[in-house]
Amino acid sequence: MEQMKVLLNDDEIPRQWYNILADMPTPMLPPLHPGTGKPVGPQDLAPIFPMNLIEQEVSTERWIDIPEEVLQKYLIWRPTPLYRARNFEKLLDAPVKIYCKMEGNSPAGSHKPNTAIPQAYYNKAFGIKRISTETGAGQWGSALSMACQMFGLECRVFMVRVSYEQKPYRRMMMQTWGAECIPSPSNITEAGRQVLAEHPDSPGSLGIAISEAIEDAVSRDESRYSLGSVLNHVILHQTIIGLEAQAQLKKIGVYPDVVMGCAGGGSNFAGISMPFVRDKIHGKNVKIVGAEPTSCPTMTRGPFAYDFGDLAKKTPLLPMYTLGHDYVPAPIHAGGLRYHGMAPIVSHLVREKLIEARAYHQLETFEAGVRWARSEGFIPAPETDHVIAAVVDEARRAKAEGKEKVILFNWSGHGLVDMASYEAYFAGKLTPHALPDEEIQRALKAIEGFPKT
Repeated sequence: MEQMKVLLNDDEIPRQWYNILADMPTPMLPPLHPGTGKPVGPQDLAPIFPMNLIEQEVSTERWIDIPEEVLQKYLIWRPTPLYRARNFEKLLDAPVKIYCKMEGNSPAGSHKPNTAIPQAYYNKAFGIKRISTETGAGQWGSALSMACQMFGLECRVFMVRVSYEQKPYRRMMMQTWGAECIPSPSNITEAGRQVLAEHPDSPGSLGIAISEAIEDAVSRDESRYSLGSVLNHVILHQTIIGLEAQAQLKKIGVYPDVVMGCAGGGSNFAGISMPFVRDKIHGKNVKIVGAEPTSCPTMTRGPFAYDFGDLAKKTPLLPMYTLGHDYVPAPIHAGGLRYHGMAPIVSHLVREKLIEARAYHQLETFEAGVRWARSEGFIPAPETDHVIAAVVDEARRAKAEGKEKVILFNWSGHGLVDMASYEAYFAGKLTPHALPDEEIQRALKAIEGFPKT
């Protein structure tokens, strides 16, 4: 019988996170204070994040120990399986071997608890009692709600309004774990009220929800803000995915030709890919691909520039690929990928040509996700459908080239609470939306006059 899954025992779980900043071939540009234009220091971030997480954000140490309390929570579902998608391979009829890192078996159904749990732990250790955050599709909000419950913290989640309406079961998950879930834009923050005054029917965006969550967090001494993607410490925590995958592939003597993940803010893509980026920096021949939506083509059509991470300009100026902080994406169902910017680490690596990006429209992503579900059984989240579309694309390329390839990708979450999106797909209500050039040019006017990269 052929082996389908590669498993790690509990005692084989990685005990350290990997920090790509230790191996960057060229230095990254620093985040800037919007008032002074100077690099942001730890004290500038102290009202927003606890200092123990700020230390991770700015660290250049290669390995950072995972606290025992975090490891114990991880072991509820980690290490996650790596499995060979043989049925999908047969369906594609291409010279590829496809390995899938299954991150959808966490209690929250996605990769997001990999950082939610350490963020809740570090906030608790610092004496914080309450966390505010935002969420797009609800994967992050549900993961942080669960993590806050585990560590006895209050949690308030501002959920992008279109997803709040499209995905009621995600907000019910948050409520089940004891969190308060509020549709964004809301009338309980100044940032939300300003948006509603101008656009009463606004579908919301992650940029708006981030503004609301930060405003809410800094209004109380015992509160801090938590972000589920983009930042360095988030990417650090997610590297447990790639580290496990490396250990699993080593067990069967396999090394990938291509590593892939869907990319919105960058967390799951970076989680699977950063350990392999390190290999590439040190000479390994491996292609690393991030898949994003054509409706929010940050890496493929946005400039690399300094921009705010939110609409109300409450974050530092970040060096990243961006569509402009006031860009409101189309209400596609892959809500976790509707973000105007990309993680500075991922952006830097794209700019250095260590990573490449491809964009796919939602019809081809749902088609790929349905083909996956009908061959492998698991129903992917709409976000995960994007990387499956990229896998299909890569298999076609391998067939055209007549070249055998080993593909590793991150199955970032299941779609069992996102079935309304599949219903819309089957009913023919979705379109192959691509962002018009004029909308990009309009949105980028928001960053004119910002510091140049």
